[in-house]
Amino acid sequence: MANVLIDTLLADKPRDKVIVELADGAQLTYHQFAAATARAANALVSLGVQPGDRVAAQVDKSIGALVLYLATIRAGAAFLPLNTAYTPAEIEYFIGDAEPALFVCRPQSESALRPLAAAAGARLHTLDADGRGGSWGELAQAGAAEFDAAARGDDDLAAILYTSGTTGRSKGAMLSHRNLASNALTLAQYWQFSAEDVLLHALPIFHTHGLFVAINTVLVAGASMIYLPRFEARELIALMPRASVLMGVPTFYTRLLDEPALNAEVARNMRLFVSGSAPLLVETHRAFEARTGHAILERYGMTETCMNTSNPYDGERRAGTVGFALPDVEVRVSEPESGAQLPHGEVGMLEVRGPNVFKGYWRMPDKTRAELREDGFFITGDLAQIDERGYVIIVGRGKDLIISGGYNVYPKEVEIQVDAVPGVLESAVVGVPHPDFGEGVVAVVVPEPDAQIDETSVIEHLSERLARYKQPKRVFFVDALPRNAMGKVQKNLLRDEYKDACAR
Repeated sequence: MANVLIDTLLADKPRDKVIVELADGAQLTYHQFAAATARAANALVSLGVQPGDRVAAQVDKSIGALVLYLATIRAGAAFLPLNTAYTPAEIEYFIGDAEPALFVCRPQSESALRPLAAAAGARLHTLDADGRGGSWGELAQAGAAEFDAAARGDDDLAAILYTSGTTGRSKGAMLSHRNLASNALTLAQYWQFSAEDVLLHALPIFHTHGLFVAINTVLVAGASMIYLPRFEARELIALMPRASVLMGVPTFYTRLLDEPALNAEVARNMRLFVSGSAPLLVETHRAFEARTGHAILERYGMTETCMNTSNPYDGERRAGTVGFALPDVEVRVSEPESGAQLPHGEVGMLEVRGPNVFKGYWRMPDKTRAELREDGFFITGDLAQIDERGYVIIVGRGKDLIISGGYNVYPKEVEIQVDAVPGVLESAVVGVPHPDFGEGVVAVVVPEPDAQIDETSVIEHLSERLARYKQPKRVFFVDALPRNAMGKVQKNLLRDEYKDACAR
């Protein structure tokens, strides 16, 4: 039996074709990359990693981190990327739940994370920011440059990505070889990728967007990428003449527009700008097209499904919409309570079905049954409508999800930590408009009587307990939270009251 994902991503690539180029001009060919992933896969096996095991990584973006991902798939294991902003307290849950055979972290985090790895039964190794140093970096370069990929079928597990839960407990979305392979093939065809393309890669690689959408699509097409450690607007503008595609979040585009150097001449060699992970404002879409001549292509996906819809490559890219269902993907809008399908034009719960839809939540069968219908449709939690031409419009969220800078933040997870601050009686967390991040996290706190707390002390308390993107941008104090007759906090009132809290 073949290894479905590896065969899809790496088979039949020209040996001397460049896959990765760094900003300084250093290059790696497909042949060199395949050899590096083989050495790393041999290293995994030498550590006892077996097909079906999990390999977790909280490391800086580097070629070595990318090699670790593909080596894990070659060895038949499942890759578990973790946000580099996660604190040790957050990491403890993820590795305790996933029980990886191996956990690779940054050298500077080793002392804090080693006892957590030991408690989860995981070996711990390190990888530095260059992607070559650390105990894993050295081990990954020492093995043989050939490796027979472990046999893995369509339904075998390829990755687990954690997405926050409304109850505060994160859920591990299980993505199969078929999920990832089918979506990469579809996107490469739909967005007309070819071996001539060069992607500007400035996204993080612990996220569906940067890891699976960007990298897998490049690999399927045999294309190349300029691989950047982080987003810097001026650097991207300087590199555009050498590239053809940019994938980004809305924050990329608002910050690019802040740069006077962005113009049609700079973007002349670019053929495609893609935006996702958070809603793109209509104003941003129009301003970018006016400045560069390019209409941003907005698409819609989720951790559990990779990509579901996209505005067309050829055809009208309608601002304020996320386009049509991708080939082989079905979308429908249902009545939230009954599940009955609604006609076009009516607002309801968006549901999706296709080869991209995940296997379920890791060790959460009840949650899986609640969100995956028997007919295969996944209940996204997003409220949407489909217009008369078939374009999908996301109009809101049925859950209290906040999307800040492209990252998901669930209020309950933040509220648990806010409520633990000495002097806090209770709290409510909401998302409000933010000029750079789309939404900013705001905490509304009811203090205990005579408590000596203020905004600064609450934010400082949370700095070691929550990833930065989850931390409140502002904290407000009230005597009581607004509630309805059933005692439920009326967060819509809070959103309205503090809607300008993050305005410039």
